[in-house]
Amino acid sequence: MYRISEFSKITNLTVKALRYYDEQGILAPSHRDSQNGYRYYSEEDFKRAQLVALLRSFDFSISELRDVMENFDEDADLTYFLEEKKAMIENKIEKEKELLKEISLYIEPVGQEESHMQYKIEVKRLEPVMVASIRYQGLYSEVGKYIARIYKAVKGSASGIPFNLYYNEAYQEKADIEICVPVKRYIEAAGIECKTLPAVERAVSTIHQGSYSHFNHAYKALLDYSKAQGLKLLIPSREIYIKGPGVIFKGNENKYMTEIVIPFE
Repeated sequence: MYRISEFSKITNLTVKALRYYDEQGILAPSHRDSQNGYRYYSEEDFKRAQLVALLRSFDFSISELRDVMENFDEDADLTYFLEEKKAMIENKIEKEKELLKEISLYIEPVGQEESHMQYKIEVKRLEPVMVASIRYQGLYSEVGKYIARIYKAVKGSASGIPFNLYYNEAYQEKADIEICVPVKRYIEAAGIECKTLPAVERAVSTIHQGSYSHFNHAYKALLDYSKAQGLKLLIPSREIYIKGPGVIFKGNENKYMTEIVIPFE
């Protein structure tokens, strides 16, 4: 058995760290003297300490370490834990890349111009339109998979610019969204509704050029105009994607063109 100072020496873990891991239920000594509370570590503890050190070098958090150590039974288990950690890191990298893109928009002059663009507000009437649609409650990022399903179903019957209807008055992480593709004939397909949307008699509208992440500026312009004119806005709002990403490539986000329309009483 090894005293804590000896165990620290052979594991490259400080005495402070060993005490902390013990308190957290990650690496408890095999024996503790009942009279003085001294910790004594075994050969098996040494193997577990090596595992802890390895996982810490891979940036496992304390809660992740605890989870692994509670469920680790044999060496083969390590592969599964590392695969899961790898997937978590890859997911984090993708999120960090998106964050870098957002930051760049505020560094590059083109991004600064985009976020302060001037919006021209129009009052207009929307004509009735037949659409193939899918309505769902979920993440904004899920729109792509649903619109692909619609285009696969309608094939050559699409007729017009796709748009989304948003049924929430406030921003929601999981929103009530209806994806619409105008069609020239009635479509029958599982999970897709074909219907004619009625005319919208009065609505405020503006064009946003640039990344979808800056739509809030366009919505603010519409809201400010409506307040100044004493208009009561209604739902659903409509985002008409005049020019956007392709099926495979996103292209230049600064050239995206989207019309945002909100009906009013």
